Amino acid sequence: MPKIPVKVVTWEEIVKLSEILSEKIKGEFSPDVIIAVARGGLVPARLLADSLGVVDVLSLKVEHWVVTASHTPEARIKYPYKVDLSDKKVLIVDDITDTGDSLILTSKYVSENFSPREMKTATLQHIETSSKFKPDFYAQLVTDWAWFMYPWNYWEDEINLVKKLIDERRSVDGKVIESGFKENYGITPPIPLQRILSEMKRRKMID
Repeated sequence: MPKIPVKVVTWEEIVKLSEILSEKIKGEFSPDVIIAVARGGLVPARLLADSLGVVDVLSLKVEHWVVTASHTPEARIKYPYKVDLSDKKVLIVDDITDTGDSLILTSKYVSENFSPREMKTATLQHIETSSKFKPDFYAQLVTDWAWFMYPWNYWEDEINLVKKLIDERRSVDGKVIESGFKENYGITPPIPLQRILSEMKRRKMID
């Protein structure tokens, strides 16, 4: 078993999950405004806005998973603001409920500071075994925890996972990293590791 089970999600899978989620929402809720939980909820929110015919899309930046598969003790709204949505039905969108902390925080913040007439939550995936929060709508139920690597996060996730390997194995050798990546994470990375190592050098993360 990999130390951190990772599952790569493709763009095609994202589109499919978004379509499933959209159809579930259409049967029960017609939002006036969509609020994306940034950053993970930005792309799903835009896809849903298109399929649901919602023009107004806002976002709230929540910090929680600062490093891949490692999170800060407490989620927080990084750039708080207030807006009056007292006459609007609001849908809060994120990519996944993993711990549930981001949606718990965002829902509370929106309720207290935006005062929506009605509010619902939605995610592409919901991990029932680890999340403290169950969204009103989700496209896929996940029973076994894994770190889902979404296409808008390939670079960041791979860099962070490679950094974990470098710290563990004390080596930046490509072959060592490649074998360790498969062993620790159980996947073939979507971006070639040599490109990741080159980018880490450009960012001065490694010599």
